[in-house]
Amino acid sequence: MIEPARIIEESDSEVSIEWSDGAETRYSAPQLRRACPCAGCIDEWTGAKRLDDDSVAEDLAFKQISIVGRYALNFHFTDGHDTGIFSFAFLRTL
Repeated sequence: MIEPARIIEESDSEVSIEWSDGAETRYSAPQLRRACPCAGCIDEWTGAKRLDDDSVAEDLAFKQISIVGRYALNFHFTDGHDTGIFSFAFLRTL
C-alpha cells in the first residue's frame, strides 16, 4: 500500500505529500475545497456534486490541517468548511 512518507505545509494555501513510492503531489487549498468528498459537497445517494466550483475563492487558504487516524487528512478552510475527510487513497487519485 502506498502511503505518505512526508506531509509538508508549503504555505497557508498549499500542501505537498511525498509518497512511499517516491512520487510527490502538491495540492492547493482551492483545489482541495472543490474536491471535498463530504456529504455537504457530494450527494450521498446519487454521488452528484453539490458544491459549485465557482463559489470557491481562488485566495482560499488553510486555517488548520489535521491528521485523521493513519488514513486521512482533514482540512479547515478559511471559508469555514471543515467536514471533509480526505483519505490518503483519495488524495493520491487527485
